[in-house]
Amino acid sequence: MSRVCDICGKHRVVGGTIVRRGLAKKKGGIGTHVVKNNKRVFNPNLQNIRVKMNGTVKTMKVCTACIRSERIQKA
Repeated sequence: MSRVCDICGKHRVVGGTIVRRGLAKKKGGIGTHVVKNNKRVFNPNLQNIRVKMNGTVKTMKVCTACIRSERIQKA
């Protein structure tokens, strides 16, 4: 199962969270240092909904941004 919006093509994006250690300088420390960069995945918020297209009704995976912006017509 692909995690892609059938309307706009929004898909998974790889990013990261930076892990820092140490006490901040303004709190009396010597500053924070980057220890690690953890990889993570940002998934789109996809919903299975019934869509009316060209007079027919079909089930599609659509992101919530497309549903809110009314790019599709619900059946």
